[in-house]
Amino acid sequence: QVQLVESGGGLVQPGGSLRLSCTASGNIFSIDTMGWGRQAPGEERELVATMTTSGQTNHVNSVKGRFTISRDNAKNTVHLQMNSLKRKDTAVYYCNTNILQKNGRRNQHWGQGTQVTVSS
Repeated sequence: QVQLVESGGGLVQPGGSLRLSCTASGNIFSIDTMGWGRQAPGEERELVATMTTSGQTNHVNSVKGRFTISRDNAKNTVHLQMNSLKRKDTAVYYCNTNILQKNGRRNQHWGQGTQVTVSS
């Protein structure tokens, strides 16, 4: 079993900042790419930022220059620093990881989600 625990969501005014964190634990041998996705009401879930073990990052155009993904490999943790937040960033944010378990199984895992609401 693998557990992903997210934290850091909440209510913020437009232009504000939030920092999301996600820690993976459990039956883990190694973690490949870690990332963050989001899903707004009535829309499909989209992956907005990813980071490989070696540090290569990718951010979708809608968040480039405002969001920054980072990770601590020793702690199996990934962060998403969100600055200059806009109302359209309102969504449930999900941690996403590709994990190789100790039993040899490799699976993609999603966290339970944390709500981010941008509103005045």
